[in-house]
Amino acid sequence: MSRYLDMVDHPSHVRKLTPEQLSELATEIRQELITKLARNGGHLGPNLGVVELTIALHRCFETPRDKFVWDVSHQVYVHKLLTGRKDRFHTMRTTDGLNGFALRTESEHDCYGAGHAGTALSAALGMCAARDQRGGMEHVVCVFGDAALTNGISFEALNNISVTTKKFIGILNDNEWSIAKNVGAISTYLGKLTTNPRYNRLREEFGSWLKRLPQGQTVSMLGQKAEEALKGVVNSLALEHTGSPGGSDGRGGHGSAMLFEEFGLRYLGPIDGHDLPLLISTLEFAKTCQEPVVIHVLTQKGRGFDAALKFPEKFHGLGPYDVVTGQTPSPKPGAAPLWQEVFGRSMVKICSQNKNVVGITAAMPSGTSLKLLEQALPGQYYDVGIAEEHAVIFAAGMATMGFHPVVAIYSTFLQRAYDCIHHDVCLQDLPVIFCMDRSSLSANDGPTHHGLFDIAYLRCLPRIIGMAPSNEDELQDMMFTATFQPHPVAIRYPRGNGEGVPVKDQPVVLDIGKAEVIRNFENRSGARKVALFGLGPMLRLAREAAELLAGKGLDVAVINPRYFKPLDRGVHEFFAGASDVAVTLEDHVAMGGYGSAVLETLSEAGISTPVVRIAWPDEFIEHASTVEHLRSKYGLTVEALVQKVEAELERRSAPSRASVARG
Repeated sequence: MSRYLDMVDHPSHVRKLTPEQLSELATEIRQELITKLARNGGHLGPNLGVVELTIALHRCFETPRDKFVWDVSHQVYVHKLLTGRKDRFHTMRTTDGLNGFALRTESEHDCYGAGHAGTALSAALGMCAARDQRGGMEHVVCVFGDAALTNGISFEALNNISVTTKKFIGILNDNEWSIAKNVGAISTYLGKLTTNPRYNRLREEFGSWLKRLPQGQTVSMLGQKAEEALKGVVNSLALEHTGSPGGSDGRGGHGSAMLFEEFGLRYLGPIDGHDLPLLISTLEFAKTCQEPVVIHVLTQKGRGFDAALKFPEKFHGLGPYDVVTGQTPSPKPGAAPLWQEVFGRSMVKICSQNKNVVGITAAMPSGTSLKLLEQALPGQYYDVGIAEEHAVIFAAGMATMGFHPVVAIYSTFLQRAYDCIHHDVCLQDLPVIFCMDRSSLSANDGPTHHGLFDIAYLRCLPRIIGMAPSNEDELQDMMFTATFQPHPVAIRYPRGNGEGVPVKDQPVVLDIGKAEVIRNFENRSGARKVALFGLGPMLRLAREAAELLAGKGLDVAVINPRYFKPLDRGVHEFFAGASDVAVTLEDHVAMGGYGSAVLETLSEAGISTPVVRIAWPDEFIEHASTVEHLRSKYGLTVEALVQKVEAELERRSAPSRASVARG
């Protein structure tokens, strides 16, 4: 039983607890996270790291009046526990349960939803500007991670904060990790801040403010930390600018390299992000500041769970695990490898044969399995941090020098670099290869992570070649084929296990824009014909449906399109033209997808065969425990396909029956 967590049904209840009780509450919350997430998984590590910070926020501010904006927002589990959702916490990321991110429709305490990094500073500043326009007094607090500072949007926001508002509180949650270990100059810079002991005016100002508080209030806020705070635990640090051998910045003295101060923001820190009294005192001080403030908080990802501390990358986000050992279930014997693993192993194989092929990830080495390349051939591997736009343009630059860069990225994250794909890659016709993982559903993550739009946003771009493998071996062949093309190539494949098809030792080059006929018409007399075009892994559904339809007396052809651009016009026109009904299957929205491309092709050819499109509807798909649940709900199943084909055939035969009745 959680003595204090059970008492918190609203964030106002947090403000009624003593410092000692708040410390116990933190312990109880960690236990709640570890035990409840073990069943279904989730973002355990990030949330274990922000327990004290979240408690301090709710102690010092009042949501929903005050606004908390969380970058990425996968670290809002503690926030959800403290805002009236603890009774549903066991449903996290399950069908009809709590979403794994902040969600405006879920609670009035979630003022802004997000699933991608780098958005919080801009969104929070927009809220501040709106508040200032209205003359409001509420606080807006933006919690952003050190990894978000590798994202260009964050710097666009930083550039505007001090000239837009005088009342802004930013909290830099520095745990040295995004999903993988942070990389780049920003990470190095923040590391210097955490080890530099110099003080400046804010130490003195903060101490002076503490002295003005009544003694009882100081004690209640700081506990035994008041004296430590007065000695400068909260500092504004300045790094020496050593632009010249003598340390001068050219202005006759030592300059400041303080990032936030240069942007016009008052900097506090770094401070211990697990020291509750110190966090509370610092936040209370920040509320009194009449200029934008950034508080640099040092936290430990996975704090309180040994397994999460030992394997922070694994425990960033994971499935079910053992509460005691932290072990995750072993793959089922004989299970097909994950699509991402096939990609990773294929990259090692292809790169070992061709030194002009390199892999690029935007902070997702494990999620994409590009870590296999890093381990095997580190000289052909690049991690650019959470900077998708940079990743794409960086690849374009390498492509101008004779390389074939492979950008390994989730489909949903590639959306962020759309202009770069258009302007820097396709317009210049550069041979950049986009390997788009999660081009389907990421079921328990939900709409921010579903990759259901890439065909639509890519196929309208000239010069790009779009591929979708139906099995693991075809994925390797497509990757190999892409390295021989002088044009941009996009390869989409889903999350999860493959089809169980063995991958041959040496990949082969496929013909560009050529489909594969899996099952031809038998041309049985009197049998009505149905052509099934199953793109990518949806080919399996087409095969299964073909057996059921054939059992009903229909003559069925099955085609593996392989390409969503360019389409094999000959194969599509022939089989659709010879059919009574054509069916397209894709793991993508119907709007602008593969089925739309087929409709356009048939229309241009003057073919009027009705086309049934099996695809996702024109809406954002919610999260659920399994992909199968969502497929069943939205009709992407074999049974739904068969019913739609039968209904279309029935509809087409109705006029002829009516004519017979009238005769």
